[in-house]
Amino acid sequence: MKNFRIGLSGLLKLIAELQTRASTQPGDVAEVSCCFEAGRDGFCLYRLLTAHGIAAYVLEPTSILVNRRARRAKTDRLDAEGMLRVLAAWLNGDRQICSMVRVPTPDEEDAKRTHREREHLVQERLRIENRIEALLFTQGIRGRPSLRSWERDVAALRTGDGRELPPFLRAELDRLRRRLLLALELIRELETERAKTLDAAAMDDRVTQKIVSLKQIRGIGENFAAVLVREVFYRRFDNRRQLASYVGITPMPYQSGSMDRDRSISRAGNPRARTAMIQLAWLWLRYQPASGLASWFRERVGTLKGRTRRIAIVAMARKLLIALWRYVETGSIPDGLAFGTGTTAE
Repeated sequence: MKNFRIGLSGLLKLIAELQTRASTQPGDVAEVSCCFEAGRDGFCLYRLLTAHGIAAYVLEPTSILVNRRARRAKTDRLDAEGMLRVLAAWLNGDRQICSMVRVPTPDEEDAKRTHREREHLVQERLRIENRIEALLFTQGIRGRPSLRSWERDVAALRTGDGRELPPFLRAELDRLRRRLLLALELIRELETERAKTLDAAAMDDRVTQKIVSLKQIRGIGENFAAVLVREVFYRRFDNRRQLASYVGITPMPYQSGSMDRDRSISRAGNPRARTAMIQLAWLWLRYQPASGLASWFRERVGTLKGRTRRIAIVAMARKLLIALWRYVETGSIPDGLAFGTGTTAE
């Protein structure tokens, strides 16, 4: 299998040859179904195949059942044969054999680019800031210089033993400063571009309406609204269980004999949306202290700290996700919700 290399045009030609070979009558075209695992190739292959009338399926790789032996054979051919068996079972009606990925439209996929790029830039900013602090820490210096008065602050720094900063270290810090300024500039550029795009969008667009509705809630800024809508709420969910499962904040049941309890969350859904919901749940306690969810959290946690609070905040994040979903879909306002244009989180 590893020596089998063809381009997309070669793949279409191969499928056409297989269809002709499998046809039982001259002129007939056999139906072909293809599948592949979701991964770095994205969805261009799916769109190419479906555009040519070929049924294509994208498998969620971690949902496929595998042999649980400690050591098992692993080759490309065995993987391909295993996927074929999974696809055959799926087409025969076995929906428990694996999970299929719901492929977004090109516009839905492209709409996620802005907040995802911003996320990478924020991570880059944090890496640079931490690098600056770490370099200064090795010289016995705590904290980092202000970007507004960088030259003055750096010139005034002294190492733990009273020396000026070494010249090569100073040069590295200056380069890190330029990288940090560039990251901050790009973040501002993205935020401006996103705001213009939202202002120019038609208000009868359902996705735009949802983003605007979330932004009206105190504590939810434009970034949180964009992430939640572009990653989660643009999709259709039949019930709250599907919603929580997609984000991956549902508890995993464990039942054996007389033991019946819930374990930690599945973490099987959208990691970006899950992270945003956990962050938003903590911020909700600050910006929505009079809400029903904040009261629920305080009643169950009280003055407890540590692991108990972390477990409770995940449960609250699940409730908050469902409440916000109902709000953008039906207009149902969560208990004690406060609206306003004051200080909001990102």
